[in-house]
Amino acid sequence: MFVKIAAFILLAGITCADLQAQALNTLSAQEKKEGWKLLFNGQNLNGWHRYNGKGAPSSWRIEQGVLHLDVPKTATDKPRDSGDLITDAVFSGDFEFKAEFKIEKNTNSGFFFFAQEAPQYPKIYSTAMEVQVGDDALYQKAVEHPHSSGDIFGIADVRMQEPQPLGSWNKVNVMLKKNKLTVTMNGYVVQEHDLTSADWKQRIANSKLKDTPFGKGKYSGHIGLQDWNTSVWFRNIKIRTL
Repeated sequence: MFVKIAAFILLAGITCADLQAQALNTLSAQEKKEGWKLLFNGQNLNGWHRYNGKGAPSSWRIEQGVLHLDVPKTATDKPRDSGDLITDAVFSGDFEFKAEFKIEKNTNSGFFFFAQEAPQYPKIYSTAMEVQVGDDALYQKAVEHPHSSGDIFGIADVRMQEPQPLGSWNKVNVMLKKNKLTVTMNGYVVQEHDLTSADWKQRIANSKLKDTPFGKGKYSGHIGLQDWNTSVWFRNIKIRTL
């Protein structure tokens, strides 16, 4: 009897896990009506490839509907197949992007927007705007430190930090509409910028991106996910044009 009960519990657990995975990375009827599209289907990396390369690095794994950048916590003799992921598609014009991410202690990652692939840009972070993802406790300093989740890396800090506890899922929303860029973290607006304003132009001029297409006002390109040699999890990655 005990064996049967244990087997039933195990089967129920597997079934619940399967159902949960199936519920992820889908579009509701309302989202379809609003024009949302999935960027990650929860099953494979169709629609994505290695930045400035082909295929997808093997460190990016699909686990029960979640995209996991799996980085060993200890060094191994075998080199890790690392690399940033980037969408096959190029996006331009006004848009709204949303996703969920989960981090652990010491995670450092990010979402890239307006990325360009070209030999003169060997690293994705040297061409794209990055909305930071990471362990906020890593970079707490008295001076500005664009490394907290929701920061626009090297350009603007969040005006408030609203991370969920480590190991919990966070929600991020990035919207560009009529030259207004908004970043929302877990329901709180943490960034608002007018891309035509003197303030934004000054921020760009003082950044390392000032000479890139993005820095010169080209707000189109690929969307990317960063591999910065620390583990991170993503799911429900979606976009719509506005």
